[in-house]
Amino acid sequence: MILGAQMSASGGVWKAFARAEEAGCDTVMVYTKSNRQWKSKPIPEKDVNKFRETAATYTGNVDPMVVHAAYLINVASDKPEVVAKSAVALRDEIERAELLGIERLVFHPGSHMGAGEEAGLAKVAAALKQVIADTPGYQVRVCLETMAGQGTNLGHRFEHLGYLLTEIDAPERMGVCFDTCHVFTAGYDIRTPAAYSETMAQFDEIVGLDQIKCFHFNDSKFDLGTRKDRHQHIGRGFLGEQAFANFVNDPRWQHHPAHLETPKTEKDDDGNETEMDAVNLATLRRLIV
Repeated sequence: MILGAQMSASGGVWKAFARAEEAGCDTVMVYTKSNRQWKSKPIPEKDVNKFRETAATYTGNVDPMVVHAAYLINVASDKPEVVAKSAVALRDEIERAELLGIERLVFHPGSHMGAGEEAGLAKVAAALKQVIADTPGYQVRVCLETMAGQGTNLGHRFEHLGYLLTEIDAPERMGVCFDTCHVFTAGYDIRTPAAYSETMAQFDEIVGLDQIKCFHFNDSKFDLGTRKDRHQHIGRGFLGEQAFANFVNDPRWQHHPAHLETPKTEKDDDGNETEMDAVNLATLRRLIV
C-alpha cells in the first residue's frame, strides 16, 4: 500500500508535499480550503502553477495527493437552502481539485436530519448526478467515505454506498474511501483475518471491492458497533494492530493510498510533545510481512 497522512496546506497547497516528506509519507491528503467554512477564495493562477511545479518534483516520492471535501457540506439535509448551498460547495471542491490535477476527492455522504435514510440517500444521489453532469470531462473522482453512523449520518451501511453508486451510475467519476475506524464502529468487524475476510467479502457483494479507491487508517477509541467516530493511534485502540496488518498485507490494495487521520501529537507525563504521524506510519510499515 501507499502510506501517508493528512497534512496542512497552510500557506499554499504545494507546501503539503514537503510536510508529508518530512513525516515519512509516500502519499498525502489535504484540504484545498478551510474545511469548516462555506466560502473560499479562488486559487490564483500563480498558486496553481506553483502547485503543479512542486507536484512534479515529488512525483514518485509523495504521490498521489488526495483532497478531502469540507465537513460543512450536507446534500442530504432536510433544509432546501442547505442542500443548495452544499451543492455549490461540492462543485467548488471538485473544480479546485480539477484545477490542481488531483484525481481523488473524499466526500462525506451527509446526514438526513430526521427525514429518513431513503429520503436522504435520494438527495445525495440527485446532487452528485447533477454536479457530475455539470462537470463533463473532469478527471476528479468523488470517493464516498464509509461513515461511523453517529446521529443521522448516511454511509455507515454498505447498502447505502451500493445504492448511491448504482443510482449515480458514473463509475468513471465515483468511488469509495474505506475508513477503518468508521467501518468498525458502524458494526463491521475487521480485527482478525477471518473477520476481515468476511467483512470484505460482504463489501464486495454489496458495493464491489473495485469501488475502493483510497483508505483512511484510524484506530478507534470505541468498540465494535458503537457508532462513534473517535480516532486513535494505530494499534492503541479497539481495532489493534492485527486489523491493520490485514490491510497492508492484502495484495489487492498494493497500489491504493491510505492516509492517517490519527491525532497529530501526543504528550508524555512531563508535557513533552511527540509528532505522531511518523510513529503511526512506522507501526504500519512494521506490520508488513
